[in-house]
Amino acid sequence: MGLSLIIVYFKWQFLRTQKEAYNDAAKFFMKIFAINFTMGVVTGIPLEFQFGTNWAKFSELTGGIIGQTLAIEGTFSFFLESSFLVLFIFGEKLMGQKLHLLTGFLIFLGSWASGYFIIATNAWMQHPMGYEILENGQYVLTNFSALFSNPWLLPAFLHNQMASLVTSSVVVASIGAFYVLGQKHAAHGKLFLKTGICFGLISSVLVAFPTGDWNSKNVAHYQPATFAAMEGIFETEEAGAEIVLIGQPNMVEKKIDNKIAVPNVLSFLTYQDWDRQIAGMDQFKKEELPDNIPALYYSYHIMVGLGTIFIGIFSLAALLLWREKVFETKSMLWAIMFMFPFPYIANITGWYVAELGRQPYLVYGLLRTSEGISPTVSSGNTLFTLIGFVGLYLLLGLLFLLLVGKTIYKGPQPIKD
Repeated sequence: MGLSLIIVYFKWQFLRTQKEAYNDAAKFFMKIFAINFTMGVVTGIPLEFQFGTNWAKFSELTGGIIGQTLAIEGTFSFFLESSFLVLFIFGEKLMGQKLHLLTGFLIFLGSWASGYFIIATNAWMQHPMGYEILENGQYVLTNFSALFSNPWLLPAFLHNQMASLVTSSVVVASIGAFYVLGQKHAAHGKLFLKTGICFGLISSVLVAFPTGDWNSKNVAHYQPATFAAMEGIFETEEAGAEIVLIGQPNMVEKKIDNKIAVPNVLSFLTYQDWDRQIAGMDQFKKEELPDNIPALYYSYHIMVGLGTIFIGIFSLAALLLWREKVFETKSMLWAIMFMFPFPYIANITGWYVAELGRQPYLVYGLLRTSEGISPTVSSGNTLFTLIGFVGLYLLLGLLFLLLVGKTIYKGPQPIKD
């Protein structure tokens, strides 16, 4: 999703400056976007089927609500994105440059709209609104607008989109660093580096503040048990809560081992009050707490730690770029190039935080995960299909890396004089 915005930027810059390098960049990264899109379709469709196969009871009870947003995403956003993707790749000469830019913008619009409707579905599961429970236990929508006025939606969507833009910025910058270090496609590499660093600095800051801060405050307000678990607050502190920078949750003794913490900072960041009390896990019943507290805690801290590192690296890279020294600073180029996989890790751990934090509920506070499974699907069947999907996705992942690697090795078209 983030890459679609950068592609539109490259195409717009080409129309503005008539420098062929920008057009080359737009077409080059659209190839990578197309590979990502194809893999997303192949791996995403089975997830839709899982609602009926593995989560039949969940689909039966909540399908009247979550089906609304998922149907909109599939009917409008997905087809908008896929249709204009073909036109962008094959229709440049036929349409002319302005219409080519328009198709790129519509791909961007479709991909971001897809994210919006999918996160609207997840937002309802995190913080259900505008529903009524019928006598048969089914949830029906009483207020369609509540799906999109949900206070959980906008912070989650903006945070997700900024995270996707960080990922794409790292990809663009790291490919540029690879070209500059290898002295292959160096002119394009410098363009990729400058663009990736600028987009990366802006998005890495925005993913932390205000979007990340906004999300954390939402969790503290609507899911206080989750907030206590992800921050590692075992016991309620009377006057202000500390923020744990490093430490390991000890589930036996109910404490954080080997911790490095800063007193009262968490209270200030959450409520702008140094002495505000934040409820610890001791204030909640065991069945109200997330099922896997260590995994939630580590996922959250990995995500935040990597986000902080991204801000630091992009800030230093931007300083070197401003001083016109980034292309000669090999240590920075190597750091940017090897940063390639880490935003993917940050994104995965971020979604772990969202989904592990919601446990033990499928719909927070209403429908427990144990109540949403398909009663006729055995654990053996689930394990068998899980192993099959892991094997299939491993092969698809290797194919994806091969195709992207081949595209990067071939590089963009040579810059024309």
